[in-house]
Amino acid sequence: MSPQTIDSSAAFPSYSPSSSSTWLFSPPIKSQLLSRIRRSFAPLKPVKQAPASSGDQFCDDLVVDDSIEKVSWGSNGEFQLVETTDDHDEDEIVDNGSDDQGEEAEEEEMAAAARRAVKELHFGNWEEKEKAAREIKRLARRKDVKLRKHLAELGVIPPLVAMVDSQERRRVAVQALIQLTTGTFTNKAMVVEAGILSKLPANAEISDPQTRQDFAQLLFSISSLATAHFPLRPSTILPFLSGVLESDSTIETKEACIGTLHNLSTALKNTGPLITNGVADMLLRLTSIKEISEKALSTLANLAMTSIGKKALEDNAFVPEILIEIMTWEDRPKCQELSAYMLMILAHQNVEQQEKMTKSGIVQVLLEVLLLGSPLAQRRALKMLQWFKDARQAPKIPGSHSGPQSRGSSIADSPVSESESSEGKRMMKKMVKESLDKNMDVITRRAKVAGESSKMKSLVISSSSKSLPY
Repeated sequence: MSPQTIDSSAAFPSYSPSSSSTWLFSPPIKSQLLSRIRRSFAPLKPVKQAPASSGDQFCDDLVVDDSIEKVSWGSNGEFQLVETTDDHDEDEIVDNGSDDQGEEAEEEEMAAAARRAVKELHFGNWEEKEKAAREIKRLARRKDVKLRKHLAELGVIPPLVAMVDSQERRRVAVQALIQLTTGTFTNKAMVVEAGILSKLPANAEISDPQTRQDFAQLLFSISSLATAHFPLRPSTILPFLSGVLESDSTIETKEACIGTLHNLSTALKNTGPLITNGVADMLLRLTSIKEISEKALSTLANLAMTSIGKKALEDNAFVPEILIEIMTWEDRPKCQELSAYMLMILAHQNVEQQEKMTKSGIVQVLLEVLLLGSPLAQRRALKMLQWFKDARQAPKIPGSHSGPQSRGSSIADSPVSESESSEGKRMMKKMVKESLDKNMDVITRRAKVAGESSKMKSLVISSSSKSLPY
């Protein structure tokens, strides 16, 4: 099939990275690009076999007849050809050939579709560009990373990024970019370099929730570049993420936005901009939503490992009460572990935070986690209980701080009197006993409820079985 002729005098839309139009190609550049597209997707031609040598002619003569199955030795010491009447092998060969032909036809069809899509995306009108974007999305959805990279090398990413400015064709362009960036850091970097971050709309400008979710998924895919030390500026992404997270968006959209924040928080250089833009306070409010609390807590844990992040959590009015409340979620063991980890960071060598935690009833919660929590949460709860115990027994010297104390220190070395020490031990034993009693009551009530439900089930089964005729 001969390539389509293109009128070079026709007015093609121009493109620049800062505008929504497409490139203006001169005739030589157009012909070069079209030739490159044809060469890139040209079907593979079968390789001709070399003629057999004279030494191989004897072996070729032995397998001329398709009915010959094998060659064996006769009783007279000569070759004996053994024929077969089973056509099963022949059928298999025909079937394999048909399968290969089907795969070749499918590859040729895909190559032709890719050629049309790339050409229409570069030189077509707006309707043809939208059709080409849909076709590129379909092709990039295949489990073929090489095909995605090949499409990107042919220059499909800049025109797709330019289509984002068009509200009518914005969603199909974003969906095509999502498929192109799947599984390849190269394409993600090309999308960023094409200027996608400067084209992010404000949350108020997106009325369609599906388009909002597509933008969130694209940012989540691109944000993984932060783990590869690719320069991403959080200041260009945070306005959109904050607007989505504080709106009535779906859980899936908010989860993608929090995933983007988590990827950004893995780079220490991003901690400052994230804290300055109020990400810590926003994530603390979102931890009350159980569906997204785990990712929110994981992001907060990354921020809390820095001094500025820890200071932001300490200054928040909801800390430590909200973290202590999360530790009571028995159905969310991962959230318990993350909350305990953050409380350990805040309580370490901080008398003020330890006092706030004690007033909020953290000792009771830690004892419950020690009995019913996951193994990791139990270890963290035990460590914190040891800290609180050591802080209670530590000498009250001005300027001293609490935190993990040396196990070699002795109570006798402190100025605390023996009566005060024994009083503290009695209070600790009393608190442990009360907590154990309370937990035993809870366990007993649950066991009774489970027993009554099982008795009720057996009663229903027995009564219903009597009415059956068999």
